[in-house]
This record gives sequence, C-alpha cells and structure tokens, in this order.
Amino acid sequence: MSLAIRKIVTRVEDTWLEMGQAVTPPARRAAAVAIIGNPCAGRFHADLAALVALSEEIGELLTRRALAALAVEAPAIQSFGKAAMIGENGELEHAAALLHPRLGAPMRAVLGGGKALVPSAKKMGGPGQSIDVPLGHKDAAYVRSHFDAMEVRLADGPRADEALVAIALSTGGRPGARVGGLTHQEIRGDDGLR
Repeated sequence: MSLAIRKIVTRVEDTWLEMGQAVTPPARRAAAVAIIGNPCAGRFHADLAALVALSEEIGELLTRRALAALAVEAPAIQSFGKAAMIGENGELEHAAALLHPRLGAPMRAVLGGGKALVPSAKKMGGPGQSIDVPLGHKDAAYVRSHFDAMEVRLADGPRADEALVAIALSTGGRPGARVGGLTHQEIRGDDGLR
C-alpha cells in the first residue's frame, strides 16, 4: 500500500528569552507533521501491517524534514520524539501501529544513531485538536534537562479517515533547565539510559 500524504507542515521554534533570562545559544526545536490517509479507517482490521509499512516511509520523510528545518547536521540533534493522532473512523491501535514497530529505525538512520527509546504519544482526535510530541534525549533517557514536549496542531486535520503523524527534534534541552540530574555532557550513551 502506498503512502497517501495530504499535507506536510514543518515548524521551527527558537527560544531566545525565558523568564527574562537570555537563552544562549537559543533553544531550537522543530516538528514535521503529516496528514496521511488511514487505510484501516472505517472497519476493524486484525492485521495492521498496512499501517506498520507506512510508518517506515513517513518516519524517514518527517525526520529529514525536521532536520532540514533546523538547518543543522544530524550530530547536532540531542532530543527526539514522535506522536500520532487518529481521526474518528480509526482506533487508537492505529496510532500504535504507525509509531512503534518500525518508525524509530528510520529516524535513527537519518540521525546517525540514537540509543534511547523514542518518546511517543498517541490519541484520537480531529481537525484543530492538538497533540504534544514528547521529547527526550536521543542517547540517554535519564537526562532530565531534555524531558520536554512540542505541541502541534493543524486546523484541517486529521479528518475522519486520516492520521496525523509528527516527528520532533531538538538541538538541546529545555531553556533554563536546572532541576539537576545527568547532563548532556556527562552521558555515556552506551545503554540508552545513561
């Protein structure tokens, strides 16, 4: 089954000031969001292989889009995340099929690695509803400064027979992070945790 993309939107955020304090360098993050057709919408499918197959293609495409939007090379990415919102004629398991079995591998291939699990969120929703794409350090899950999220929403999707799929990337942690714990500079990056 081929990927039916209706729309792709890419958004970049640069935070220069937080609580009156300069953020140096500015905190940068980007999300690439696609509205795609849901081939499983409208009736129960015991086998969700069609959605799993689409996840590889959309994962690579959106990761490349977010990386290009940040205008950096892959090694500059410190955080990543993924999310899916399914239109009303689908089911929550459709989001799981899009996100979990295969979407992470193409993300890691584009980024040249990533030892940690890719944080994810999934929900049912419709046009104009938002979803938070969780962010976490790509090589060490215990880096608290990188626990974050980027909200995305599209005014016209997902429609009933569609899915919204989003990838978010960041070049650092939260602006002004200061709650302690393992820092980016201290990670070993060998087990995905520390």
